[in-house]
Amino acid sequence: MKDAMSGLDLRAISRELEDFIGGHCRKCYQPHYEQIVLRIRTKEKGNTDIVLVRGKRVYTSNRDRPMQMNPPPFAMALRKNLSNARLTKIDQVGFDRILKFVFETGHGNYHLYVEVFREGNIILTDEEDTIIQPLTHAKYADRTLKRGVPYVPPPAALDPYSLDFDSFCEIMKSSDRNLVRTLGGVVSLGSAIATAICDHSGISSETEITDVDLELIWNSLNELLHGEWKGHLFYKDDEIEQAWPVILSTLEERKRLDFETMSEAVDHWVGEHDAGALARRESEALDVASPGRGYSTEVEKLERRLAQQEKALGGFSSKVESQQNMGHEIQNNWTHVEGLISQINDAVESKGFDSVKKLIKEIEWIKTIDPSNRTFVGFLPDEDGNPGLQVTLHMDESVHQNAQRYFTAGRKQKNKSAGAVDALEETKAALKAAKKKQAKREASGQVAKVKRARRLWFENHRWSILKGGHLLVGGRDAKGNDSIVKKHLSLGDRYLHADIHGAPSCSLRLNQGFEVDKNPPSHIAEEMPAFRLVDKIDSELDENITESAATLALAWSRAWNGGGAHGTVYWVKPGQVSKSAETGEYVGKGAFVIRGKRTWYKDIDLKIGVGLVAINGIPLLMASTPDNISEICTRYLIISPGIEKKENIANKIYKSTGLSVDDILPILPGNCQIIEDCGLIKFQSTNPNQ
Repeated sequence: MKDAMSGLDLRAISRELEDFIGGHCRKCYQPHYEQIVLRIRTKEKGNTDIVLVRGKRVYTSNRDRPMQMNPPPFAMALRKNLSNARLTKIDQVGFDRILKFVFETGHGNYHLYVEVFREGNIILTDEEDTIIQPLTHAKYADRTLKRGVPYVPPPAALDPYSLDFDSFCEIMKSSDRNLVRTLGGVVSLGSAIATAICDHSGISSETEITDVDLELIWNSLNELLHGEWKGHLFYKDDEIEQAWPVILSTLEERKRLDFETMSEAVDHWVGEHDAGALARRESEALDVASPGRGYSTEVEKLERRLAQQEKALGGFSSKVESQQNMGHEIQNNWTHVEGLISQINDAVESKGFDSVKKLIKEIEWIKTIDPSNRTFVGFLPDEDGNPGLQVTLHMDESVHQNAQRYFTAGRKQKNKSAGAVDALEETKAALKAAKKKQAKREASGQVAKVKRARRLWFENHRWSILKGGHLLVGGRDAKGNDSIVKKHLSLGDRYLHADIHGAPSCSLRLNQGFEVDKNPPSHIAEEMPAFRLVDKIDSELDENITESAATLALAWSRAWNGGGAHGTVYWVKPGQVSKSAETGEYVGKGAFVIRGKRTWYKDIDLKIGVGLVAINGIPLLMASTPDNISEICTRYLIISPGIEKKENIANKIYKSTGLSVDDILPILPGNCQIIEDCGLIKFQSTNPNQ
């Protein structure tokens, strides 16, 4: 599968992006560690996202893409310097896989370099090309990417657009490679394009340059470089494998999809994946497979430690054996080693280190010499008398001293391994105790105790899973209401609000939601429903789902503690929700103006369910409608407004499940009355051994 854009792809993309010259950068986002999104506004196209995925691709998109509330430092640096900046120029650096964006501001020009090769990078510089901030700091043999140093691109490759026929022939004839390797490497076309040019010319790719009609190759090359560029996706085994701006002759027989632009083709192929970058970032941050990050149970932490210690112990044993073996081999080849040391010392004394370094290239028994440490790397003879085991020998030491040095290193490794064995035994004992404790918790109905570095984003709001996996989120306060509308209300969603003062703003998401986790972590019990947060679900919103959301919107409002048993809720489209007040009026924090027709749900029964679920491997308490909670969960409560304090209910749930009271209290809307308890508080073990 084609993983990264070629120089030709970027040439096509740079021409397409010329339509955005003159537009203004409205916002900069970083939804994932490797991805930057520039939101450019033009008079003709409105807001369009330029998606920059370092090391892979650049394209435009108009997809809905959730963004984090607190931008990372690099996104903040871009906003500080590029907010409302005018895009004046987009260039490809030669024929390299680097695009240069030039932005004009009142404080001068700024350059943004996007490197689409190897690991890739995105670098912001001033007009003098001094680096203001790189996405990733890096140091290479010929350049350094860090703040305050001049930006230097990698050594330039040959630009085929700069060639005429005579210079092309000269380059081809001077190459000692065959045809396809010369086109791909020397002319910087890459293997896929080079092979296609050979195929289009009717010449075998393995042909030597001396046997080639270069005019045929030149004509095919120019036809490709100066042809009409659009966007084409090519299939292999019913899956999209490649995207190109032209139809390569080697791919003509493939099934394909055609688009007007390369950006449209790339967006169709990977746009959905890139639009889900924020959810992937949060999932990766909470992934058990990433040791030291996210979350883990005590058992999982100890199991990782045990695996690391066992691996380290195995390394100690092999090092001890290796060091001792080298010492013995030096002793067994006493005469050979003594001869090497003597010859090296004599040569250095008579000719000097510089001359010896050149001479040893022709000596098969010596690999390298280090003048600063007065050591050299030599070979010991194998069974056939040929160079075999490689050892480092000190010029100023005897054979015995060189051997003894390896024996001493082996003893040190052995001493280290003794300490590692003790640590390994301690870890085994701790793991055994942790497993016993976890089994006891499970038998009593308590969920695995999970340590995590951060909460899932929706836990900062009221939330629920509705039928079809749709996510419903509601604000907890005025600031939360603003966040819901600004960050989590998009085209196709539904805005809900109870017909009561101070009710939360709620967003019923069309695309963002949950799917069943087919491979939940081992600490999640089989009977606990497990889900994963996703940015795309295959379910449409209907009136039944919206009515369920209305029940929760009412329960989350003041109606719960207001003494009533029923209430009214309405929903509208996102476009009907505005922060703009009429002339002479003021809209406060957390409040919004609703314009247009509303759809009402009246006489809603004020009753909800709370049950145990696992989201991204984290056991949580969730609220939903009674019907939905009983369908999803095996352990749940049905509650209605009552006189028992919610703190008392939370303590009962804590004692039964082991969940933190701080995680339980936000789920309970107020003082409650328990109507039905299906094992959430009064747990009965299903283990036949209990």
